[in-house]
Amino acid sequence: MFFRTKHLFFLLTILIALNSCGEYQKVLKKPNTNAKYELAEKLYKEGDFKKANRLLEQIAPGYVGKPQGERVMFFFANSYFEIKDYNFSGYQFERFLKSYPKSDKASEAAFLGAKSYYMLSPRYSVDQTDTDKALVKLQLFINMYPESEFFAEANIMAKELTTKKEQKAFEVAKQFTKLGKSYILEYSVSAIAALDNFISDNPGSIFYEDALYLKIEATTNLALNSTENRKKERLDAAKLAYNNLFKYFPGTKYAEVANDLIKKVDEQLNNYSEQKTLSK
Repeated sequence: MFFRTKHLFFLLTILIALNSCGEYQKVLKKPNTNAKYELAEKLYKEGDFKKANRLLEQIAPGYVGKPQGERVMFFFANSYFEIKDYNFSGYQFERFLKSYPKSDKASEAAFLGAKSYYMLSPRYSVDQTDTDKALVKLQLFINMYPESEFFAEANIMAKELTTKKEQKAFEVAKQFTKLGKSYILEYSVSAIAALDNFISDNPGSIFYEDALYLKIEATTNLALNSTENRKKERLDAAKLAYNNLFKYFPGTKYAEVANDLIKKVDEQLNNYSEQKTLSK
């Protein structure tokens, strides 16, 4: 008896699904806008966003300026978000906000539009155009809707994207520093410039201590391998980089390696002091 009931239930489920699918195909092909609207809303509420999206795509233009237009446009944008088509959801949420800036859904639309671009943000090592766009959208949302229920999540996402951009800039400087050890001094020059920019632009970064240490590496490498006429000023720059690390991070994790590097710098600087004394 149990197996028969289970079997009947299974068949009934299939019949309902087939009927539903048949209804969807029928409505999809007909020009009846009201029927498409009603089925789209039904499917949307049931969580079948893919089918709802296809119907909404057909009817959305016809609802522009109509009372249901705001509802249709929000459902349309959000259905793209739910099926993870973030390029289109970001675009459609922007259109929604332009069309209905005073909507009760404006805050949510602004957040989901920003989150769409956040979802498109790639790993730190590649082009960060989508990350930049997401940060602009998130900051705009944070500024406009400080009381929103999505405010905390937006801040978390913005911080994550900021860290990603910082990591990209830091890794570029790190790579130049590494290449500078090959005795091609142009790489050390590029490393120092990149590190200076990073240190100036990102004082609160989680990579700040690492950048200060790398500047000691880059300046020391450049100084020790410089021609005589540039060596003294570059040794002084290395010494300054060392002092800055310990100024901001007295208990730095790089103390041992930084001290080893500065010993080489101090030896060279002492030579200059001795030469100056002898010349008097």
